[in-house]
Amino acid sequence: MQETFTVYLIETRPMDAVADGRNPAPDSLWRRYSEFELLRNYLIVTYPYIVAPPLPEKRAEFVWHKLSADNMDPDFVERRRVGLENFLLRVASHPVLSNDKILYHFLTEENGWKEVVYETGFQAKADSRLRALILSLPYFFCKGDRLYGVYKVHGNYGRVFSEWSAIEKEMGDGLQSAGHHMDAYAASIDDILEEEEHYADQLKEYLSYAEALRAVCRKHELAQFELEMASQDLISKKQQREELATGIVRTFSFKGMTNKLFGQEAPEQREAKLKLLEELITEGEETVKEKTVECEEHVERAWVDMQRFKEQKDKDLREALINYAVMQISMCKKVQRSTSCLDGLCFSHRLISVPLSDSRH
Repeated sequence: MQETFTVYLIETRPMDAVADGRNPAPDSLWRRYSEFELLRNYLIVTYPYIVAPPLPEKRAEFVWHKLSADNMDPDFVERRRVGLENFLLRVASHPVLSNDKILYHFLTEENGWKEVVYETGFQAKADSRLRALILSLPYFFCKGDRLYGVYKVHGNYGRVFSEWSAIEKEMGDGLQSAGHHMDAYAASIDDILEEEEHYADQLKEYLSYAEALRAVCRKHELAQFELEMASQDLISKKQQREELATGIVRTFSFKGMTNKLFGQEAPEQREAKLKLLEELITEGEETVKEKTVECEEHVERAWVDMQRFKEQKDKDLREALINYAVMQISMCKKVQRSTSCLDGLCFSHRLISVPLSDSRH
C-alpha cells in the first residue's frame, strides 16, 4: 500500500524587492510536517536559551463537534497549515533565529537540506533530558459542550413556534417571527464554535510554549549541575595532590590503608602522580571556567529572550481576548433580539381555557 501524507507549500519573496514596491514571483517548495519537526528540534538544540515557537499538534487530540479527528480531514489539515505558517512567521521574525543558515536552507533548498542539518551534529549535542517533545496539550472551553447543546435546543424551539403559529390566529405572526429568530440563533452556533475554535488554537499555542519555557529552564539546571560536578571534581583533585605531597591522608580511603600496610610509594611514582594531578587540576580549572561562562551566558541570553517572549505573549493574548469579548458581545446581541421577540409575545398573549374530560380546567 502506498503511504498517504500531506505536504505544505511554502512561498517566499525577498524583502528588499517588496520594500521597493516590486512583486516578483515567489520561490516555492513543498515540506512535510516531519521536516518542520526536524527544523524545530535543530533550533532547540542549537539555541537552548531561546523560547522556541511551538508546532501545531500532529494529530487531532481535541475537536469540536463539526471537526473530524481524521488527520487527512481538510478542516484539520487547514488548521495545521495555519499553525505551521504561524510557526514560520514567528521564527522568521525572531532576532536570532531569523539569521540561522539552516532556516535559510529549509526555506530555499528543495532537496539536500536534511543532510546539511545532520552535518551540524546537532543530534550528538542533544541531551536526552532536553530533547524537544511537542506536547499536544488539549485546551478545552469547559462550557463548549454545554453551550452547544443549549443552542441546538433553540432549533427545536423554532420548529415548535412555527407549528404553533399555524393554529393560532391572533398570535400567529408573533410566533412565526419568534420561530425565525430561534432558527437563526440555532444556526449561528456553528459559526460561533468555529470562532471559539480559532481562539482556542491561539491559547493552545501558548500552552505549548510552556514546554519550551521548561526546556530553557532545564538547560540552565543541567549547565548548573555540570558546573557543580566539575567544581567538586576539581576540589577532589586538589585534595589528592595535597595528600600526595604531604603524605598525610585526611579522609579514610582504600589508598590510605594500603600505604599503612605496604609502606609509602617510591619518590619516582609520587612525582609522576603529582605531575599527572597537576595536569588534571589545570584541565579542571579550565573546565570550571568554561562551565561558569556557559551558565552566565545562558542566563543572560535566556533572560533577554524571555523578556521578548513576554512582550509577544502580552500583545497576542490581549488581542485574542479582546476579539473573543467582541464575539461574545455579538452573540449576546443575538440573544437579546430573540428575547425581545419572546417578550412581545408574553405581553400580547391571551389566556386559553381548555375543557377536560373530568370538568376541570
